[in-house]
Amino acid sequence: MSVPKNQAAWLTKAGRPLEVGEAPMPTAGPGEIVVKNAAVAINPLDCHMLDVGVFVKQWPSIFGCDVAGEVYEVGPGEKKFKKGDRVIGHTVNLVSGRPQDGGYALYTVVQSAKAAILPGHISYTDGVVVPFALEGAVCALSLKVPGVALPGVATPALALPYPSLQVPAPDAGKAVVVYGGSSSIGSMVTQVAHAAGITVIAIAGARNLQFSKDCGATEVFDYKDAQLVQKVVQSVRSSGKEFVGIFDAIATEETFPHDKAILAELGGGHLACSHPPPTDVAENVTAGMIFAVNDIATPVWADFVTPALEAGQLKCLPPPTIVGKGLEFVQTALEKSKAGVSATKLVVEL
Repeated sequence: MSVPKNQAAWLTKAGRPLEVGEAPMPTAGPGEIVVKNAAVAINPLDCHMLDVGVFVKQWPSIFGCDVAGEVYEVGPGEKKFKKGDRVIGHTVNLVSGRPQDGGYALYTVVQSAKAAILPGHISYTDGVVVPFALEGAVCALSLKVPGVALPGVATPALALPYPSLQVPAPDAGKAVVVYGGSSSIGSMVTQVAHAAGITVIAIAGARNLQFSKDCGATEVFDYKDAQLVQKVVQSVRSSGKEFVGIFDAIATEETFPHDKAILAELGGGHLACSHPPPTDVAENVTAGMIFAVNDIATPVWADFVTPALEAGQLKCLPPPTIVGKGLEFVQTALEKSKAGVSATKLVVEL
């Protein structure tokens, strides 16, 4: 049997287009699997890595966080997976810096603790929208102790419960606001929070209000509404739940004034952001930035993901837009992502 050859979309220098070329064939170590990728997905973080090289630890680099495909090899002592299993996985190139841990390749190393069986009725192109957003959502909601996202920027620690397979989920008695409810991470935070019995009030574009409700939001408001702050505050108060804070999936100078105004009206709380948070927050506000690689997500990967996907409790949202087939389309997808997408996630088939 011939040994397969690996290829990858390499980043050789920040600001340059990716270059598709040969790559070493990875091998699985303890606690690892090698996935033969059938689909990879694009995240806004990937665009920052392409443009400025943030989180790149060695050059040239292979990055990309979301993979779906077939297990090609399992590491020593691996019991959870076997060769041929259909899986989705979240790669750890952000922290390891190893090229073999980057998703934009034909074969990728994935930690078995950050992978799950993909049910047979779900396509790879649908399933691949889940991994990075799922781990990011758990990191946004369930950390109990702040960590470090970037030098001088802490991770949030909302200390909220894990999602439950029980339907409906036990009421946690708490409420969060999700700003950017139709984004990939925003829609996943909404799903995970809803499955944890947390009341979600979402903010989204007018055409995506129903989409956010489909993800589990109790109420959704148009971000262009002149009465946005007042309506969100009233919704939180009328829920009767304890207000925990805001997850801002957009996290820009346009959204921060609304965040701060809502928090001021509701007596403070957490502000968890997808980018560095504002520094001029009130004393009763704890601001942080999510870093979507953390062992806090391990129990969710192990116990929740596959059965929740099987039951339709966890949905592959937002739906994918397939940009093309082949590693050469990763660069095209990154460019489309930078131009802006709404209520979809860009995916490349391999």
